Amino acid sequence: MKNSKKKTGIIVFAILAVIAVLSFIYEKKDFSKIINVSVTKDGENASTEKVPSSVFKSKTPKNAQKYIAKLFITGVIAETGNSYDQKWLLSTIEDLKNDEKNMGIILFINSPGGSVYETDEVYLALMDYKKNKPVYAYFASMAASGGYYMSCAADYIMANRNTLCGCIGVLCGQFTDLTGLMDKYGIKSETIHAGKNKNMGNYNEPVTDEQRAIMQSIADECYDQFTNIVADARGLSKAKTVELSDGRLYTAKQALDNRLIDSIGSWDELVEAMKRNEFENNDYEISEYKYEKEDSLYHLFMGMSKLHAKSQLPDAVEKVISSKVKFPAYIYPGYIYN
Repeated sequence: MKNSKKKTGIIVFAILAVIAVLSFIYEKKDFSKIINVSVTKDGENASTEKVPSSVFKSKTPKNAQKYIAKLFITGVIAETGNSYDQKWLLSTIEDLKNDEKNMGIILFINSPGGSVYETDEVYLALMDYKKNKPVYAYFASMAASGGYYMSCAADYIMANRNTLCGCIGVLCGQFTDLTGLMDKYGIKSETIHAGKNKNMGNYNEPVTDEQRAIMQSIADECYDQFTNIVADARGLSKAKTVELSDGRLYTAKQALDNRLIDSIGSWDELVEAMKRNEFENNDYEISEYKYEKEDSLYHLFMGMSKLHAKSQLPDAVEKVISSKVKFPAYIYPGYIYN
C-alpha cells in the first residue's frame, strides 16, 4: 500500500515537472498572447491597446493627443520582481523622453526602496528626462529610502496625508553569526575560501573588526551620495539634511514641516497642480504605465519545490538568514522581515 502511494506521488510529481518545463519554454517564447489595457482620462476609460501578457502596461495609442504619463514605481526596487522591473522602467522612461506627445511624467511611488544600484540608475534616467520635460512625484502609502531617493528627481512632490516617507539611510550587509548556536546543535558548516575577508558576512564565521570597517565604509559612501542628492533637490544645507537623515520614517506632515516634500493632497490635486504650474491649465490625458509580472505554472512549481528544500537549521534561524540584506540598499528595514 505504501509503495503504491509512493509510486502515485512520483508519477504526479513527474507530470507536474513536465508541465512546468513546458510552461517555462512557453514563457520564454514571444507568443502573441495579449491582454487589454486602458488609457485613462480623469479616471474614465479612453481607449485600449494590446500588449504582451507578461506585463501590464498602458500605452498611449498612436492617434492620441498630448498626454502626461503616470509612471508606477511599486514594490522593492531590484532587477526584477512581481511589480517592478528595472529594464522595463528604464526603457519606458527613454520612450517617454523621445515621444513628442508626452508632456511630462508623474511618478506614482509606493515602495520601501531597494538596491542602491537600481535606485540611482533610475534617478539618473529621470534627471536626463527632465532636461526637457517636467517630473512630478506622488507618494502613496510608502515612499521610503530608495523610493524617496528617486523622487528627488522630481520638480514637485506631493504626498497622501497617510504617507510614510523618508527613511534616508543605507543598509550594507547584515551579519548573523550562528557559530555558537551551530555548536550547540552539532551543526557543521565550513566554507573553503582564499582571501581572509572573502567569507565575511557568512553565518558560519564570526565577524571581525576589519570586516565591520569594510562594510561601514561602503555604507558611508552610499549615505553621502544619498544626502547630497536630497540636499540639492530640496534646497537644504548638508548639515540640515544629515540631521534629518537618521533613517527614520516621517509622516506626510512631518515631511512637509521638514521640507522633504512640497505639499499634502490627493492624486487628482497633484495632476491639477502640474497642469496649472507647467501647462497653463491645458487638459491633457493621463496615460498609465505599470509593470506587473504574470505568474506562471513554472514559477508556482519552483516555489513549491523550494518549500521541500529544508536546511538543517531551525525555522526561526533560517528566516533570519534568508531575509538578510545581500547588497548595499536604500530600503526600509522593517519591510525585509514582512
